Amino acid sequence: MKNFPALTLLLRSGLKALRRWLALFLFAFLASAQAGENEIRQSLQSRFPNIGKLEHIVKTPYAGLYEVIVNDQLLYTDAQGQYLFDGSVIEVKSRRDMTEERRRQLFALEFDKLPLDLAVKKVKGSGKRKMAYFSDPNCGFCKRLEKELSKVDDVTLYLFLYPIFQGSDEIVRNVYCAKDPVKVWDDLMLSGIKPAGASCNTPTDKVLALGKKLRVNGTPNLIFGDGTQVPGYLPAEELEKRLGEAGKK
Repeated sequence: MKNFPALTLLLRSGLKALRRWLALFLFAFLASAQAGENEIRQSLQSRFPNIGKLEHIVKTPYAGLYEVIVNDQLLYTDAQGQYLFDGSVIEVKSRRDMTEERRRQLFALEFDKLPLDLAVKKVKGSGKRKMAYFSDPNCGFCKRLEKELSKVDDVTLYLFLYPIFQGSDEIVRNVYCAKDPVKVWDDLMLSGIKPAGASCNTPTDKVLALGKKLRVNGTPNLIFGDGTQVPGYLPAEELEKRLGEAGKK
């Protein structure tokens, strides 16, 4: 019993030493990571003078690779920044696309902060799921997307009319200014029925500015309820999967 106070002091002394050791280890680890990031940054910027700021350099848990964001693209590099890799990292055992998962995390938006009042709103079924998308009336893949969306139910769609093809400005105006923009859009994209001429004030300039801000470089461009962006067309099965995942989050 008399030795208990001494044992307590010994344990306390040991814990203090352990804390100091852990603090030193953490400091050394962070310093090493920072040095590695700086080496990569300097190497890439020396080889690519116009690469711009490299604010995101993070070591991945696989193959010793580092992920970097260059011009809104997720790329990979080695520890010395001597090589750039453009492609997907697939986990063989589970067949998970690690790159796609990270891309969706890194470029996610806050859906509820989108200016949805600028969009043409379409409610299907219960409308409990949400998706916004940028589309151009002269875009072939946008027409294919509408055919796939016609197979999807229980979703609220927010359509941002995004005229980037030649001749699309007038069509977009006619859709916006129609008495029933949703019907006119569906008739155009699904049946090829061109909208009648119409005139009114449209939010096109604001939508174009929004697309530029969100780095929408092509159509279609999808934004699901959890904020994940997917550039390009998706079939109905994949749309259902993504809407379901976004709804859970």
